[in-house]
Amino acid sequence: MNTYNIVLAEDHIMFRQGIRQILEENGDLKVVGEVGDGLELLDFLEKAQADLIILDISMPRLPGVEAARRIRLLYPDVKVLILSMHKDREYFERAISVGAAGYLPKEGTDTELICAVKAIRGGETYISPLISAS
Repeated sequence: MNTYNIVLAEDHIMFRQGIRQILEENGDLKVVGEVGDGLELLDFLEKAQADLIILDISMPRLPGVEAARRIRLLYPDVKVLILSMHKDREYFERAISVGAAGYLPKEGTDTELICAVKAIRGGETYISPLISAS
């Protein structure tokens, strides 16, 4: 299978580094960039080729939901997986309404992160069981 290029958009560096490590343990997933805020993400996407953005919903300078909306308009082939500390349906529904391909609470496991990425890569929408159960 071809390499799947991922950009991490998360303002907490240590959390971002952990996500990178989890993803890169899977040989066909490649982190091609990391950014710390929503506007930096949009600038980065002008220069980089990405298949998936893993995007924190609470980003500085441009919130994750607005960044996702803009990404879907500017780069319709790029998928977005929203990471959030919020498990309530309101945040989930806002993310999906702007075109996010998945929603994963930050309390999810490394296995769930990989499942979400693989589901999105396969053309599915990923909804964490932590959300659908609430």
